[in-house]
Amino acid sequence: MKLCWLDVRDTGSSRAAILEEALHQRVDGVVVDDVAVLGELPPTVTKVLLPRGKALPESLDGVDVLVVDPDRDGDVGELTARYPAVEIGRFVEIVDADTLELACQAARTERWAVLLFRDPTKIPLEIVIAAAARATGSIVTIAADVEEAEIIYGVLELGSDGVLMAPAKVGDATKLKAAAIATTPELDLVELQVTRTTHIGMGERACVDTCTYFREDEGILVGSHSKGMILCVSETHPLPYMPTRPFRVNAGAIHSYTLSQDERTNYLSELKSGSKVLAVDVKGQTRLVTVGRVKIETRPLISIDAVAPNGTEVNLILQDDWHVRVLGPGGSVLNSTELRPGDVVLGYLPSADRHVGYPIDEFCLEK
Repeated sequence: MKLCWLDVRDTGSSRAAILEEALHQRVDGVVVDDVAVLGELPPTVTKVLLPRGKALPESLDGVDVLVVDPDRDGDVGELTARYPAVEIGRFVEIVDADTLELACQAARTERWAVLLFRDPTKIPLEIVIAAAARATGSIVTIAADVEEAEIIYGVLELGSDGVLMAPAKVGDATKLKAAAIATTPELDLVELQVTRTTHIGMGERACVDTCTYFREDEGILVGSHSKGMILCVSETHPLPYMPTRPFRVNAGAIHSYTLSQDERTNYLSELKSGSKVLAVDVKGQTRLVTVGRVKIETRPLISIDAVAPNGTEVNLILQDDWHVRVLGPGGSVLNSTELRPGDVVLGYLPSADRHVGYPIDEFCLEK
């Protein structure tokens, strides 16, 4: 989980409401420039003092982390000796090659490196993250807003260890915390036994082209009903007559469900450039990927019926062609037109019915 630090130094009359929200959302740290403010905070939050040009107080009682600019506040080593009970961090503002090198040094050597990048490009942050790959300290990068925070958390796939953000209004702390904990769940896949395949004629199917290379044991879950889906493999495996397209899943008929963020389902017909879908491998490990394009075309369709060990019936309608595939146990790749009763495919059984894509506990009959 990534760190989120909330900067309340300039929140003015909104400070009390913002702090209440921040503590409710369990933000990791609160940044102040006045030690007196720390008395408002419980011991569950990291108390960060970032003086911003103010003289350092003689006593840092209640401060967990002191972030300083050595050129202004003094040598980090001397400050560590002066305040032995406080962790010392280094603030660096990156504006050119020299300050970028200072940032890399701080990230490699300091317990905390708090970085402010003045240029909009994220290349300097990539360089710092790479330079500090084996360091034991933490990089906390200042973000202007939640949208930038989301980018910072994902830079170089590793991302900054944390983000420091000044909230513009009540609600921003909640959004920042959501960005910091944006992880995807591990799913309990089940083995489904095929009971029947049926050629059902023409219809529209969707190819989901993502902005990501899939692995060979990875695809997306697709099903006609919200309570059962089958793992459709990406086009990472060689095919005759055509090149591989490892970013693509020939996913199924347009009415089908697939999983996206926060356990929500989407119809394949709803997906578009910028949508998110859940990539899933044969072990049930997941990651969120971005859709680059959805291709909907009329093709012959095949219906695959299967049953789970608990008796749940699952249906998937795919393009009726040999090169459209699903995944079986151990990552076996199964051509959809060659499936026969008794064959085993991998799937997932969501526990709740759906209303506008969200899980809901209500009566719902799908057939």
